Amino acid sequence: MKVMLVAAEASGDALGAGLARALKAQHSGIELVGVGGPKMAAEGISSPFDIAELSVLGWIEGLRAYGRVKARVSDTVAFAVRERPDVLVLIDSWGFTIRVAKAIRAVLPEVKLIKYVGPQVWASRPGRAKTLAGAVDHLLALYAFDAPWFEKEGLPTTVVGSQALHVDMSGADPVAFRRARGIGDDAPLLLVLPGSRPGEIRLMTPVYEAAVAQLKAERPGLEVAVVAAGTVATDVTTRVAAWPFRAHLVSEADNYSAMKAATVALATSGTVSTELALSGAPMVIGYRFQPLSYAIMKPFFTGKYATLFNHAADAEIARELIQKDATPEQFAAQVGRLLDDPSSRADQAMRQTAALDLMGREGRDPSEIAAEAVQAVLMAQDSRSG
Repeated sequence: MKVMLVAAEASGDALGAGLARALKAQHSGIELVGVGGPKMAAEGISSPFDIAELSVLGWIEGLRAYGRVKARVSDTVAFAVRERPDVLVLIDSWGFTIRVAKAIRAVLPEVKLIKYVGPQVWASRPGRAKTLAGAVDHLLALYAFDAPWFEKEGLPTTVVGSQALHVDMSGADPVAFRRARGIGDDAPLLLVLPGSRPGEIRLMTPVYEAAVAQLKAERPGLEVAVVAAGTVATDVTTRVAAWPFRAHLVSEADNYSAMKAATVALATSGTVSTELALSGAPMVIGYRFQPLSYAIMKPFFTGKYATLFNHAADAEIARELIQKDATPEQFAAQVGRLLDDPSSRADQAMRQTAALDLMGREGRDPSEIAAEAVQAVLMAQDSRSG
């Protein structure tokens, strides 16, 4: 049994690594190959190229990177032709993986194609559900509210849950985190999480810097920590080092301790919002696109909220400041409101936790469910072959 996993950016690499571990645990004779990053490599999956160049944000940026992406699609298909897997799992990264799916279907029609994480059609471009249904054989969806969109297009779907709802924070030590950095137990601590993509760091970090400067001017005792995600650690470190005030840099190894230690978090929209909610940190969410990219994409946005737990609760539990609202003044006002009002912080944290329950926080390990679904697709294929 040979399974090929394809991930094109850091979040997909983490999902692929979890799926690889679960597949190996459930099936001793499985062979794993694929395209991925360092986490998948640690599970024995050697990628034929570096996926870092595929982390593209926005339509205009996507157009500029089109030649590079197209070349890597060809490389991925050539790799699949050489390896001849029984099933191919395409993880997240819609633009890249849908191209791979269509190309694989043309040259290896016998290979079963599974998409792990569908496009967020509840938020924008619902027509993608039909496109995906015509390109793959099965979908592994993260949330129950995803499934109906794809099932009505005839795509068999298994809801596996989100790994972000099952992160292990048992080793997090907020007290040690504060003491190691000389932060008092009762000192207000703002945790800034600027993102994990180069484009996010470029667009959001200057805005956050200006917002934090305003907050510190009004609250001299405010402590600030900034998470430098592994994929953009050098860029974040360089930028934060130039800030005219002190900020504690946090590596990914300490980010859960930092989340639990934080009084309030200011985060770029993404999976990290779910992790922050799990840690109990009240937060403000921000996001900016390049102006032309946003102008092109805005008509396709149909959902009310960008943050998953806001969507699950159908309420803006965490304040979202997107594009023109993502200004230093707005961030300072919304973060300042939480910093100054303990009851508001407690209420938001409680509502965030309740929304996580709606998303399936108490379910089984998603990687195990995903691995079982992959094996079920393989077994169905074998029975038909036999």
